[in-house]
Amino acid sequence: MAHSNRPNILIRLWLGFWRGVTALRMFVFNILFLVVLAVVLAVVFSGADKLDIESDTTLVINPRGIIVEEYVGTPIERAINEALGQEVQQTRLRDIVAALEHAAEDDRITQVLISTDRLLGVGPGMMQELSEAFETFRATGKRVIAYGGWMGQGQYFLASLADEIWMNPEGAILLDGYGFFRQYYAEGLEKLDVDVNLIRVGEYKSAMEPFIRSDMSDEDREATEYFLGDLWQRYLEKAARNRGMPPEVLANLTDNLGEFLKQANGDMAQMALDQGLVDRLVTRPEFRSELALSGAPDDRDSFRRIGMRSYVEGMQAMPRRPGDQVGVIVAQGLITEGNQPPGTIGSESTSRLIRQALDDDDIKAVVLRVDSGGGSAFASEVIRRELLALRDAGKPVVVSMGNVAASGGYWIAMGADEVWAYPSTITGSIGIFGFFPTFQNTLARIGIYTDGVGTTPYAGAFRADRALGEEVRELLQSFIENGYREFIGLVAEYRDMDLDEVDSVAQGRVWSGSQAQQRGLIDQLGTLDQAVASAARIAGLGEDYQVRYVEPELKPWQQFLTRMGARAITSAGFEPRPGMLDALPAELRAGLVRDVMKLYQSTEGSGRPGVIAHCLCDVPMQ
Repeated sequence: MAHSNRPNILIRLWLGFWRGVTALRMFVFNILFLVVLAVVLAVVFSGADKLDIESDTTLVINPRGIIVEEYVGTPIERAINEALGQEVQQTRLRDIVAALEHAAEDDRITQVLISTDRLLGVGPGMMQELSEAFETFRATGKRVIAYGGWMGQGQYFLASLADEIWMNPEGAILLDGYGFFRQYYAEGLEKLDVDVNLIRVGEYKSAMEPFIRSDMSDEDREATEYFLGDLWQRYLEKAARNRGMPPEVLANLTDNLGEFLKQANGDMAQMALDQGLVDRLVTRPEFRSELALSGAPDDRDSFRRIGMRSYVEGMQAMPRRPGDQVGVIVAQGLITEGNQPPGTIGSESTSRLIRQALDDDDIKAVVLRVDSGGGSAFASEVIRRELLALRDAGKPVVVSMGNVAASGGYWIAMGADEVWAYPSTITGSIGIFGFFPTFQNTLARIGIYTDGVGTTPYAGAFRADRALGEEVRELLQSFIENGYREFIGLVAEYRDMDLDEVDSVAQGRVWSGSQAQQRGLIDQLGTLDQAVASAARIAGLGEDYQVRYVEPELKPWQQFLTRMGARAITSAGFEPRPGMLDALPAELRAGLVRDVMKLYQSTEGSGRPGVIAHCLCDVPMQ
């Protein structure tokens, strides 16, 4: 009998599988090789060409997503997400302001177009910064036109800064006011047998009330109505002034929107035109033709234009002249411990930026730009101490508050020579709390129990599967009360107030910037630019100084990947696709559960329970 030399079926299957794995491995490595090759070629063949702008060009201010102080995430992460079409849509406030300042002196730029369609939200504090920037630009005599479709409060306010507002005939404007609503979980947690252990100081410290109540407390309602009412009144006054109408007219329109819409037969765009909210209803083709007539036509039957992003990148390529500088450090997001990426305030990473400014001989003064509702009390104190060291070294420190600088965000301001805020900044919330839920009863429902021994009453006391003992509760209460005394003591010392005076405006209560100034909690109301000028004045710099943002120093390979990564990945054949993260900025600002998870993260890795100085007061992003 002849024997076949072919291996049996199992061996053949295994060999086939292995060849497939090898082919897949080679394919993956080849793709990676092509990406690296594309990066190298991009570096070789790309150059830092000077931005070429023709005369009669329109600068297009087209904010994407949320207007922020700084981008969230590392530069490399953003470059990769952009290449994959999954970038978080954000626009830096400083880029809008810088573009307008430069365009005001640029004879090639004859007008500015504000496009609102991709803007998702802007905080009430930043509205003042934008107002000042556009007012300065318009003083040059150059025209500003705004155009968009659907406009909420943020989009409309930005549009109101233009000389004229043009809207698509199918568009709409909805000014629905500021609101603060959240879910309350007490009854649901009771049904789940969850023990909510909340230790707090301050009758207005309502951040965690949803876990112990089923509705808003009287104190929280009183405080929220007070500061939200001030923010809304300021919005009406500014938007109405921009449109040349009395605030009462705009207030009446927002209060009786349904009636005015009926008068326009349900046509939102026509209602906006009839009531003076917009100047013209213009289709997209008409809009392009109009701008081509007022500016200069291009080769595509449109108007000659340059986007803000390209314009700002061209400005950044210009060499910086040597001289005295005021350094700006951005402290945005949750205050946490350790090293954190941009968009989160880390006790180590933010302190490193402060020391970086300390060691830079060109930086003569520092402005800390705070946009934070707080976080870890420990991390806040670490950062405040670094600011004090900067002051002790002879470099003045001024704090400029953005949309929000409350609780821990206010705590770190106590290391400054001066504190500035917008009238609409959300600030205060001087108070702290500890939050520790336990689930022993929930587990008992399914027959799971925890038992054991310890050498002290505190051994195993902070297990989530054990009830919080009375000794531990008293310990935490004492600790939290001491933290509150420390907080108001700092405020009393640095704001030149007595303890009783501070306590009367503290208790965790939130204020608007103007309300806080009336109560002695801040020094001045004004923009970031005014805070920078004040820092320069304190440092004795006169008028001849530069402003530089102090940012993490990237290593050469990080700079390389940041500059070339997105373009290289795209050129290698990866087609950007619509990202599910496009709506992320709005979602990041909604939901109490998300905030609670962040509070846990604020002391993650520290090995101890977290003491939190956070207001959980969402900024009205509309």
